[in-house]
Amino acid sequence: MKLHSQVTLSGPRHFLSGHHVKLATCCALFVLITGAPLIVRAQEPDDKQTLQDEVQKLSKALAAIQQRLDALEAKPAAKDSIAAQEDAAQKDAVALRIAEGTAVPAAPPAAGQLTAVAQKPNPVPPATQPGSTNPSVGSVNPSAVFNLTVGAMQPTTAEQTKHKFFERKPGRDLTFYTKTGEITLYGNLDVSLDTATKGTRGMLDGNGNPPVGNMGWLEDITTNLAYVGVRGTQMTGIKDMNFLYQLETSINISTTPGLHVSNSQEQDTVDGTLFTRNSYIGLGMVKYGALLIGKSDPPYKQSTARMNPFTGMEGDYGVIMGNTGGDNRIEFGYRLDHSIWYSSPKLRGIQFNAFFSPGQDRASNSDNVPAGQPDCNGGDNPGDGGLAPIGCNDGGFSDVVSGNVSYTKEPLYIVAAYERHMKVNRQSDITGIYSGGSPSNYSGPLTTNTTGIGYDYWVPTAFFNAEVADEDASKIGIQYGFFRRKTVVSAVVEDLHRYLPGSLEFQNERQRLGSWLAATQALGKLDSLSFGWARAYRTPGDPGQHTTSLLAAPYSIPSDGDSYGGRAVDNSANMFTVAYRHRIGEGLELYSNWAGTFNGPYAHFDLGAGGHGATTDCHDASDAAGNENSDPHCWPGGQLKAFSVGIDKKF
Repeated sequence: MKLHSQVTLSGPRHFLSGHHVKLATCCALFVLITGAPLIVRAQEPDDKQTLQDEVQKLSKALAAIQQRLDALEAKPAAKDSIAAQEDAAQKDAVALRIAEGTAVPAAPPAAGQLTAVAQKPNPVPPATQPGSTNPSVGSVNPSAVFNLTVGAMQPTTAEQTKHKFFERKPGRDLTFYTKTGEITLYGNLDVSLDTATKGTRGMLDGNGNPPVGNMGWLEDITTNLAYVGVRGTQMTGIKDMNFLYQLETSINISTTPGLHVSNSQEQDTVDGTLFTRNSYIGLGMVKYGALLIGKSDPPYKQSTARMNPFTGMEGDYGVIMGNTGGDNRIEFGYRLDHSIWYSSPKLRGIQFNAFFSPGQDRASNSDNVPAGQPDCNGGDNPGDGGLAPIGCNDGGFSDVVSGNVSYTKEPLYIVAAYERHMKVNRQSDITGIYSGGSPSNYSGPLTTNTTGIGYDYWVPTAFFNAEVADEDASKIGIQYGFFRRKTVVSAVVEDLHRYLPGSLEFQNERQRLGSWLAATQALGKLDSLSFGWARAYRTPGDPGQHTTSLLAAPYSIPSDGDSYGGRAVDNSANMFTVAYRHRIGEGLELYSNWAGTFNGPYAHFDLGAGGHGATTDCHDASDAAGNENSDPHCWPGGQLKAFSVGIDKKF
């Protein structure tokens, strides 16, 4: 809008022209805007100079009004641009909350409506939010328990036009806009100072010999579950469908990267190399979920991850939960290579995941290294740890299926999960039992090894072949936060099963019940205290270890030297743990953790399984070659204890 300030005076009667009409209108506008009084009176010819002076004053006033009008016309465009961006961001946030099944906030108040004064958000006590203690889950989005991006944060096309390439996206995460998507950098850095004991003081073997080496307190500095990664989304050109990706790798802060080797285990995977952790690509839609392919922790493992406030600590619940053999290998907590899975959207709080990993092993007994993989399925190299025959016979498996279904209505979370490993090869268990000599009371066919490679054995062929069998696990878990999540309680019950014929139950240590109970109490705004108790119940049988192989094996007599642990022996165990956390700043915590595993006389559960860099197990320092020539002694019944202090940064 443009105002004209020109005024023409003509003739003694000073009739008003069209400009005078405009002037009168502007005067009225001036009165309305400024509230100034306007007095109109008839003018005489001799008042011409006075009238001209008045017109000049009005012209100046009109010029000022014009400047104000120009400014008012410019402001709406800027406001519209800001409003459009805020509206788009609000729509993205609403879409994400709908996809997660969380409440959508009420619309902002109308202009002029009274609003509450904005308050600075209070810090959340450590370990009290879903997923907050599980790196790679809670570091980016605590409610995304399954670490499976579905593209809910994908900006719209309209949004993309308003951002520069690699412009930082508002929010706490390290997220940046790309040409047609966004990328997030995330990670977890955790280093601790520990001291631990194997708790075998006073133990002697059948010959009166104690364990070899220092089995008491030993200090270490270790990196625990540390990693960095990038994840993101890109538009595909198909409406609402995004290309999804995640690339994640472990890092060693306190040690030099290298092969994973101990005196009882050897692997060809290299710690600290690129993309050793959950990495995948796929397609996803907020409305229909995501289909992903790569490698990942399966749904069974991730389903109760939020119930473990000790992730990566000495007292991680993986010491017992999902752990069938009692060693620091969690059989139902592996990250599975070459996998494909579907993650559903959340509908009224219900969400599910379905996962499949082909074995890629052409051997009918799963004893080959899978095609395209450096190690056996389940970890280890063929024959490491002094096992015979040389092959993937200490837990190598074929295909795997895994899945879960959960219901979430915070602070309530309920989940059921199942996983099955096909054709699990544990022939090294039975060859270790029949390694003394040919069983005197058996006249059937034997599977033998007397080549001098590995140890010699004479196993009834029916037993040897039956040691390739399916294994599965199922569990249910519940978590609830009381008093506005100031007190968070979690409980899990688990059933592990190995499908063996009755004739082999005498040595079946892979079948049992397990339970987990944990509680976290907030102590103010910056501190929390967590407690945990895991229990492993007795198994049908026990193959025996260095000091517990006391009974003659079936078909053998004592002089044959073939021995095992026994049926229904006490190989139960309890693990207790407590952790104190103090939050220093955003994502930065100091922590301390005490844990103790108290084994029954035949049990050999350990400490540190689940991500702690330095583990403590049942083995002594004998024969510490760390390959197929290694033969360390395992001392069951240990009372293991550890104390740890550390610093952890999530971003």
